[in-house]
Amino acid sequence: MLFEVSTVTGKVVQIGNREGFFATAQDLTILSSCQSHCGGIAIPYPFGIGKGCYLNNNEWYEVIYNQISGKPVPILNSINRELVDISLPDEESSNSFGLIRIKNPVTSLGCSSMEELSLALNVTGRPFFLTGRNTLVAVGCNNKVLMTDVKSHIGGCESTCDVGSGQRGQNISCDGYRCCQAKIPSDRLQQIGIKIESLGGNTTKPAGCRVAFLTDEAYSPSNITEPELFYDKGFATVELGWFIYRLRNMSVDTGCYSIIEGTSGWGYSNYESCICRYGKYLERSYRNYMCNGGYRGNPYLSSGCIDIDECEEAKAEGRNPCGKGYDCENIRGNLTCRKKGKTLAIILGISLGFGLLVIAIGAWCLYKFIRKQREMKRKKFLELNGGLLLQENFMSNEGNVKKTRVSISKELEKATENCGGKHGDEVSELE
Repeated sequence: MLFEVSTVTGKVVQIGNREGFFATAQDLTILSSCQSHCGGIAIPYPFGIGKGCYLNNNEWYEVIYNQISGKPVPILNSINRELVDISLPDEESSNSFGLIRIKNPVTSLGCSSMEELSLALNVTGRPFFLTGRNTLVAVGCNNKVLMTDVKSHIGGCESTCDVGSGQRGQNISCDGYRCCQAKIPSDRLQQIGIKIESLGGNTTKPAGCRVAFLTDEAYSPSNITEPELFYDKGFATVELGWFIYRLRNMSVDTGCYSIIEGTSGWGYSNYESCICRYGKYLERSYRNYMCNGGYRGNPYLSSGCIDIDECEEAKAEGRNPCGKGYDCENIRGNLTCRKKGKTLAIILGISLGFGLLVIAIGAWCLYKFIRKQREMKRKKFLELNGGLLLQENFMSNEGNVKKTRVSISKELEKATENCGGKHGDEVSELE
């Protein structure tokens, strides 16, 4: 199951159908202002409470907040049934459809002095259908139960309390003794009514309290109770599948990878965080969104599917999914296993290379620092010992010598009337 920690009660609230995932209100709703739960039931988008909080503001996905006996109760507005749970489509369990569980009234006869009416469960024209997990269950003596839709009889069963003719002794299933059950026809999954009669068609013959109901729970003579207790309870849980109806061009812009249901070679990898499946069911075109295997979250929200760290989850459970001698490494949408020796060598190699790089950089920085310090010391020494003044005097004397050389050379040329050529070399030799 998926869960949420309620900010109101501080309790863990179920939001889906996988374990180990805890979500915030932002993981459930399209807007932070939308109510994320009601009566302890999480309401994930595309369902929602209030305008702007459910898909396309279509009443099919609208949940109404009601108060019953002072307690908050979520009601699915389009079929007027109380919600027990909402689950999102799940790739890991190969469930292409989302699931909801609702409370559906129990049909009864002879349990009170008032006339009892049967309320048909009708989801025709809506994006819901009865799943194959549901069955018709009837409890009581001299009980004949019929399932109806537009036709008066599409299936049913009979139960009796006659030990001699009915008790099978196994108490494994409701096969006619005290209770009976019947499967719902696979082509009649949108409208089911229930009608109770007495065996032989005589509804006036007193036979005590008798009940019948649709349910996704399993019953047998060993755990069945008296029909009066079912009558007092008033409801049984029913499971409905749900999807996004394409008839009204409903869509969810989440960037999910699209595939056609039933085709082979889909070609998507674990790098796709969410999948959108297109198909046709019960003569209706649909699309369903789900997180890919290795991801969790709400695929109906943008970036709503988050990568699972399978290695950390396994570690928290005290196990190694890769087995002895291997290390687990998380990758997008999956995990990979590496031999411990190779992993250690890679780590040591990287560490050694990094260490050498740090040493080289450190040595270079130290060399530059020492050189700079020496230069600073040399300048300081010259300043303290008159070195700069000496250097200036030296440069000044050198200029005077050059001037003397030029003067002597000109005087020799004048005295000798420039006889014998130039005298620069001789002057140099005299020096």
